[in-house]
Amino acid sequence: MAKRSHDEVAGADVGGPKPPKAYKNNDFLNSTEARLIRIMCELEEPKERLNANSVDNIVMFFGSARAKPKEQYEAAVKEAEAKAKANPDDAKIQAALVRLKKQEFLVGMFDVVRETCRLLSEWSMKRSKQGLPEYHVGTGGGPGMMAAANEGAAMAKGKSIGLGISVPFEDGLNPWVTPELGFEFHYFFTRKFWMAFKCMGLVVAPGGFGTCDELFELLTLMQTGKIKRQLPIVLIGKKFWKDCIQWDAFVHYGMISDWDAQQLRFADTAEEAMQHLIEGIEALEQAEKKA
Repeated sequence: MAKRSHDEVAGADVGGPKPPKAYKNNDFLNSTEARLIRIMCELEEPKERLNANSVDNIVMFFGSARAKPKEQYEAAVKEAEAKAKANPDDAKIQAALVRLKKQEFLVGMFDVVRETCRLLSEWSMKRSKQGLPEYHVGTGGGPGMMAAANEGAAMAKGKSIGLGISVPFEDGLNPWVTPELGFEFHYFFTRKFWMAFKCMGLVVAPGGFGTCDELFELLTLMQTGKIKRQLPIVLIGKKFWKDCIQWDAFVHYGMISDWDAQQLRFADTAEEAMQHLIEGIEALEQAEKKA
């Protein structure tokens, strides 16, 4: 914009410049210089919204984003087989089919997670009517095991939280997240903060690096006393977890204590998982009464 002379300004019937307020300046808010402001927003806005919806206690559910219910899995296999048949010399397509078939065991685990969350939500709402604290299902908001957990809560007509993250391979939150409790984070560490801050229990279904990262993050926070509560931790799929991680070897080599290992509970059914959760949550509540 050309600079106006003093005479032009003096003779014109116009107002002065109207710049946007700093907190409405999108160019600034998305700049490198405003990174700390964006981080603060990802810490403060979820707190305000969770408190407004009376969400004080969350049971977090982690697990593979690749898991599918039976019909979807069978359709995916059929599609992958057709693609592999049409491209017999494409190593990547052939490997994708092999990998997909290896994931068949996740179908049963998907059902266990969904049913566990249905039971948990029903149990929580029943407690609420008795004037006892509620416990809401929380997930990373994505597909797979996360969708199973949010769907289970929805089946019981319970609210559930989705703590999403902007990544290229996930397009928004799954449709089962309660809309007013859906969040989309940019920073992994602010998302992890909210996964831990109100966490009163943890259920982990089979998954890969991301699932293990989230599991070990919370285990480390408990071991180091940053989380002082003795959270119930339930691992869905006994064989998977004992095959993939040699928990006894950690103890054998002195890397963790017997107590560290014994706090893990394993379950193959929703009923087993719920029993472990209820026992752990009630123990937490008793400990808080004595404190």
